[in-house]
Amino acid sequence: MRKITESPGEKIVKDIKRATRKQYSAEEKIRIVLAGLRGEESIAELCRREGVYYKWFKDFMEAGKKRLAGDTARAANTDEVKDLRREARDLKEVVAEQTLELRLLKKGMLGDGDNHE
Repeated sequence: MRKITESPGEKIVKDIKRATRKQYSAEEKIRIVLAGLRGEESIAELCRREGVYYKWFKDFMEAGKKRLAGDTARAANTDEVKDLRREARDLKEVVAEQTLELRLLKKGMLGDGDNHE
């Protein structure tokens, strides 16, 4: 097979296109991807009209799957950890008080029963 080389003019045109290619913000990319997902027009048509790449759609969907899968296993931030520890401590205190109260009631009932017999 013969390798086709591009002419100097074609190279210049490609370089200019590359240099002047529009840069999209994350918000613009999300807007375009969501428009494609709504199905009002095909993703291919949307990509041509907006001058974007189908790869954005694949990346968006993959990132969404990863985020949703990791959502249940996400690491808690420091404030959440402190709040959960405080709540656990408070609940342990309540359980300890309830346990002590229950033991005292049982002893009282058993003690009263022994005295009346």
